[in-house]
Amino acid sequence: LALYFHSGEREEKCIIEDVPSDTLVIGNYKVQRWDIHNQEFLESAPGLGMFVTVTTPSAEVLLSKLYGPQGTFSFTSYLSGEHVICLQSNSTRFVAFAGSRLRIHLDIRVGEHFLDESVVQAKDKVNEVNFRLEHLIEQIHHISKEQNYEREREEKFRKTSEETNSNILWWAIVQTLILISIGIWQIKSLRDFFISKKLV
Repeated sequence: LALYFHSGEREEKCIIEDVPSDTLVIGNYKVQRWDIHNQEFLESAPGLGMFVTVTTPSAEVLLSKLYGPQGTFSFTSYLSGEHVICLQSNSTRFVAFAGSRLRIHLDIRVGEHFLDESVVQAKDKVNEVNFRLEHLIEQIHHISKEQNYEREREEKFRKTSEETNSNILWWAIVQTLILISIGIWQIKSLRDFFISKKLV
């Protein structure tokens, strides 16, 4: 997931990432500040920091840390589900004057270790192949976790659908019984009325 979004200083922006359990998540970000004179975003935002908070599906704070204007954060999930990743800039100015527009570039990798190409190039061919093989094995493990997680979600969804269908069936049966009962009661009431009026 790679994206950028605009934010005001001290404004909190959150994204939701659906992550399987026991999975490494790595996030890279860069903050740019709007230059009112040049009418463009500057390449960097010196003096600004980014406060990163990660919350688990059970509302437990997994990560809460202040970083610089550009950095990398990482965490390992221990629960599967929707993790909320929030970013909020701190300001070097007073809050009343903290109104600059910011552009935040965010790149999130789930279950993947970044290959350090400089390390790969520095090693001989055998080590390079070994290094890449280990990386592929990690990716296979991650794909397997993703598939298991999707299977769990599909099973949960199927169970919910079956329960809903069962509830609808019983509700239809109850409605039918109520309508039949009302019909019988109306026929009996009409019959009694006609008998009392000596029309039958």
